[in-house]
Amino acid sequence: MPLGNPILSGLLNHISLDDIKAAMGPPNWSHAVTLADHVTGVVIYQNAGTENDNHCHTYDEWWIVLEGEIDWVIEGRPDPVQARSGDFVFVPACTFHRIYPKGNGPSVRVGIALPGHSHLHQRPERAARIDVEPREAIGFAEESA
Repeated sequence: MPLGNPILSGLLNHISLDDIKAAMGPPNWSHAVTLADHVTGVVIYQNAGTENDNHCHTYDEWWIVLEGEIDWVIEGRPDPVQARSGDFVFVPACTFHRIYPKGNGPSVRVGIALPGHSHLHQRPERAARIDVEPREAIGFAEESA
């Protein structure tokens, strides 16, 4: 089934992982499921035995493991974080990490990050600065029940 508009938005509030997998085919691939000014969510479908490069970001990054087994080697930790389906993993800004899908089959994770940023192979001078305006400042009115 074609995905049509594959990015979640105010007009598309639901996407099925099964539909994305059918459209994208076998691993390895990544597919953005939401992309906004302040956040992006990407589904990563990766075979066991493949790995990501050692890198860091200027922002905090986190993942939800949906399928499979994945080890994260995170700078400053003596042992890898061993995440499985249903687990959440967090890596602070400017922290080097490497991701190793494990087990007998592919893994699926959703990465939550800032849009437009890539892997850094040298530590940045500082983390990204994120400004968040109060809801009232951007015209949101609280609805009363």
